[in-house]
Amino acid sequence: MIIIVMGVSGSGKSTIGKALADELKFPFFDADDFHPQSNKDKMASGIPLTDEDRYPWLQLIVDALSKEANGVLACSALKDAYREILNKASDDVRWVYLKGDYETIKQRMELRSGHFMKAEMLKSQFDVLEVPSGVINVDIILSIDEVVATIIKNINKTND
Repeated sequence: MIIIVMGVSGSGKSTIGKALADELKFPFFDADDFHPQSNKDKMASGIPLTDEDRYPWLQLIVDALSKEANGVLACSALKDAYREILNKASDDVRWVYLKGDYETIKQRMELRSGHFMKAEMLKSQFDVLEVPSGVINVDIILSIDEVVATIIKNINKTND
């Protein structure tokens, strides 16, 4: 089973993904680690990535995950087209959407340091976001433990 924790930058994907992977004893992958330096440089300069920037990056992720029996991936996966590509990583991909409002996430981003994604880029992420259906939706106002418990409780349920 590959569990993909998705949402806009600042929603807590890496934090939740690591905690979930630890709880399930699955390997953890952060999609940001697969970005080429050119993508990181663009984002650090406040330039949103294009689909042409993203498709090779998504394929690198699929290639890595397809070698794993189990895993947790933290990835923005903002568009349906990106999620379709990532679904090719396994016959058993489960999706978790960390949802939160713009102001809450913006405040979180302004407090963190050392991340290449700048808070100013958040608006473009919300503009591009295609809210997924048929996934586990978890509100980011919950604690890390509550989010992980909610995911584990719902991971095997059918999401209609």
